[in-house]
Amino acid sequence: MRLVIQRVLEASVTIGGVEKSRIGHGMMILVGIGEDDTDEDIEYLCQKVVKMRIFDDADGVMNLPITDVPDSGLLVVSQFTLMASTRKGNRPSYIHAARPEISEPLYERFVARLSTLFGHKVQTGTFGADMQVALVNDGPVTILMDSKRRDEF
Repeated sequence: MRLVIQRVLEASVTIGGVEKSRIGHGMMILVGIGEDDTDEDIEYLCQKVVKMRIFDDADGVMNLPITDVPDSGLLVVSQFTLMASTRKGNRPSYIHAARPEISEPLYERFVARLSTLFGHKVQTGTFGADMQVALVNDGPVTILMDSKRRDEF
């Protein structure tokens, strides 16, 4: 499972011209699910996300997790293209992305677990939809995580 985490001032998802979700200050998380991902990957990543100290404390130092930031939000969007392989040629291959019948339940469990650990409802896009995602990256702060390559990221 791969994540792109962005600290944002605001983020939103629009589908078919209608805004589905919006957050203010918080994290925008793109989630890519691989064919071999499990609940263990979900638990590892959700625990890391809620404990990740990327928000400024009173001294302006990135020292606070999202759970210590009042009125913060999480917006999670499924993005199978994060599983792209670009090793050969110029056209990305998605052979390692999980098929929808596998990835959708894992995505739903990821969102549910993250919501439990965060203590608030997590905003989402719509799985498999053609979405327009807008955000204002704060910092910019962008973190990459891969549950299969824990020692590299």
